[in-house]
Amino acid sequence: MDPSDDAIRVGVLSLHNSKETKAILNAVEDLGHEPVWLRRENTAVSIRDGEVSLEPDVDVVANRLLLSNTEEPAEGLGLAATFERIRPMLNRPGATLTAIHKFATAATLADWNVRVPDALLALSNDRLNRGRERFGDVGVYKTAIGTHGGGTWKVDLSEPVNPRVGNRQAFLQELIERDETQHRDLRVYVVGDRIIGAMHRYAPEGDWRTNVALGGAVEDVTDEIPAEARETALYAADVIDLDYVGVDLVEANDGWYVLEMNPTAGFKGLYEATGTSPAPYIAKHAIEHVGGSVDDDRVRELAGSLDDSTPSSMPREERPAPGETPTIGYIEDVVVSGTSGSQSTLAKSDTGATRTSIDTSLAAAIGAGPIKSMTKVRSGSQKSGKARPVVDLVVGIGGTQHTVTASVEDRSHMNYPLLLGRDILKHYQVDVRRRADSDQPRPDEQPLEE
Repeated sequence: MDPSDDAIRVGVLSLHNSKETKAILNAVEDLGHEPVWLRRENTAVSIRDGEVSLEPDVDVVANRLLLSNTEEPAEGLGLAATFERIRPMLNRPGATLTAIHKFATAATLADWNVRVPDALLALSNDRLNRGRERFGDVGVYKTAIGTHGGGTWKVDLSEPVNPRVGNRQAFLQELIERDETQHRDLRVYVVGDRIIGAMHRYAPEGDWRTNVALGGAVEDVTDEIPAEARETALYAADVIDLDYVGVDLVEANDGWYVLEMNPTAGFKGLYEATGTSPAPYIAKHAIEHVGGSVDDDRVRELAGSLDDSTPSSMPREERPAPGETPTIGYIEDVVVSGTSGSQSTLAKSDTGATRTSIDTSLAAAIGAGPIKSMTKVRSGSQKSGKARPVVDLVVGIGGTQHTVTASVEDRSHMNYPLLLGRDILKHYQVDVRRRADSDQPRPDEQPLEE
């Protein structure tokens, strides 16, 4: 639909190719307004003679920055704060910062009388472990910033835990389970002051986390949400001051508790469960936020499908400049982190391996785990694979942290206790000449002739 003369220019601030961003942009256009994808390729902010301008110009900005996925969320928050100073914004950076930091979310909600699980964040190892007994035999151990279930472990609290996982702060949280045989929670998607849809999420076999990204099953409960859960979700969104958010709740024997709040929650699971896409409602909220109007019947019609095709507003992508992709060596110094601590080690890069693999002794030393599932891994010419346990692992390479699901195996007969698979190497160019275990200087470190 061609935009009219009074069309609102809705900018979606998103530096990644998410299906949710595409769906919002397509919904804006289908509602008769003008979508603008604010990306690296086309976006600039200029200060000239005291005047601040945005390129391309928009009337309102919907913030869809995936801050929990980046190693430097402050950079994204600063960018969002810059845009907020220039144009009205949905999911403003202050609210987003609170939401992506799980403990900040819990502390804010508790201060406003929203029930959350008991939790403890401590900056010292001693203080965190002195307090772990209050959570019983088993608890939840989380990084303060994380997404898609990564950085979340169900741990045996008879063993000590570390206040940090890699470069991320971590904390302990009470485990709430009404039914130990059926791990589920409730995801409620809120836009503005209304609930768009709700679903139960069930953990996949062999796991206790319910995230759809990890294979969790979903079930529509939009018309069956208990009144307490409905009111809690709406109130929590209002307290954190988010315009759109996925609110995750769990039911205990004494009522409903908020687990987390996700300002960039995915649409796929909700649409699969309910047949409703939040995208048109987010587009409507953005348009009306600055005085525009939409046809509510058209919004409901569009919500019946999830159009995540490439939007017409997508700017032309720039090819990465030579050397822009970071380089990793054939043998590399890395830091691996688990629930008990971190350890430096040498890792071998293997582009033929799908998954990163860690030695059993090293996994035990850092507290990698608990075991999420089993996977079959084939080695060499073997036709049948061996079953190996799979655990969450944080691998630090040159200051960049990667959270992956690594297989655990006995590598004591091998030279290196960690093998880096394509789940990590896809972010790098591998230089087979570069070896961290070699005394030879790198090509860029050759001494100058005297």
